[in-house]
Amino acid sequence: MLWSIMSKPLDLNQLAQNIKQWGLELGFQQVGITDTDLRASEPALQAWLDKQYHGEMAWMALHGMMRARPHELLPGTLRVISVRMNYLPANAAFASTLKDPTLGYVSRYALGRDYHKLLRSRLKKLGEQIQQYCGSLNFRPFVDSAPILERPLAEKAGLGWTGKHSLILNREAGSFFFLGELLIDLPLPVDQPVEEGCGKCVACMTICPTGAIVEPYTVDARRCISYLTIELEGAIPEAFRPLIGNRIYGCDDCQLICPWNRYSQLTDEADFSPRKALHNPDLLELFSWSEAQFLKVTEGSAIRRIGHLRWLRNVAVALGNAPWSNAVITALESRKGEHPLLDEHIEWAIAQQIEKRNACIIEVQLPKKQRLVRVIEKGLVRDA
Repeated sequence: MLWSIMSKPLDLNQLAQNIKQWGLELGFQQVGITDTDLRASEPALQAWLDKQYHGEMAWMALHGMMRARPHELLPGTLRVISVRMNYLPANAAFASTLKDPTLGYVSRYALGRDYHKLLRSRLKKLGEQIQQYCGSLNFRPFVDSAPILERPLAEKAGLGWTGKHSLILNREAGSFFFLGELLIDLPLPVDQPVEEGCGKCVACMTICPTGAIVEPYTVDARRCISYLTIELEGAIPEAFRPLIGNRIYGCDDCQLICPWNRYSQLTDEADFSPRKALHNPDLLELFSWSEAQFLKVTEGSAIRRIGHLRWLRNVAVALGNAPWSNAVITALESRKGEHPLLDEHIEWAIAQQIEKRNACIIEVQLPKKQRLVRVIEKGLVRDA
């Protein structure tokens, strides 16, 4: 396949191979190429929005069907280069953190540097390399930074298939990876999708603490712990608070239970290594942080976006779910009066603590959590 730019003939098949090699050299684990046609995804997107499954994420509805039309983001776009990058650290400590209710569990993607900047920088370098090779090229990198359906694009580009938890799964790498896209105006040859590999498995659906995966491939964000602890700005609905356990930023349960994550690959990016203050942190220590401490620890981290108030809100819920202790009640009492939103969650947490004390209950055991920990400890996923 030949193409001409400024009278310079290009072998597009060779260029596609070069792009994939350049991507690997830049630290991506896989690079795929697809067209911009996402019309097949529009009905599901519209139905999801119509059911209000996006919750308070107004920006999801604001852009509507533009998410399925990447060519409208960059006029002239002919292809999308889809990439993935592993983020799983060697010392993930999934089970040991989840089963210790005095510790705070942070979704493992957020333990290191904010991935948005790192991936966007690498994608920009890839675009510049293609531009230099071609002599002329319009391109634009995206990493969660524009209204675009990145998972259907990754699926079309052959990076994996959509699991029933709605995440992309890869036979060699599981699902612990980030996605990014580079829109370009070259008619490169496209890759083919891979066969799905979930079969009849519904492990992700049955393990979800809040029942957020309401049907295969459909997540009601309003029930999802990641949404409740990251995207939701107001009060966490009381019915979900006990189910959150010690998860203070995000949730990995649907990935941890997935058999395909037996093949999850560890990251070799130093920037994704866990920050000490965020890795297996003590809940009482986290609740004592001032705003200045929070900002210092989360500098360059994706966690900073939720702000100090919502951070304390999340930790207060986890303290309510922690084993009864005078120290927990004292800590909760100490932050009363700082903000009405925080007060609501503190009062709930104190009530939970008192209820456990009066009933002589040390800790409330959640069957789904116990099952998940057993699965992890049996080695279905890497743990340390």
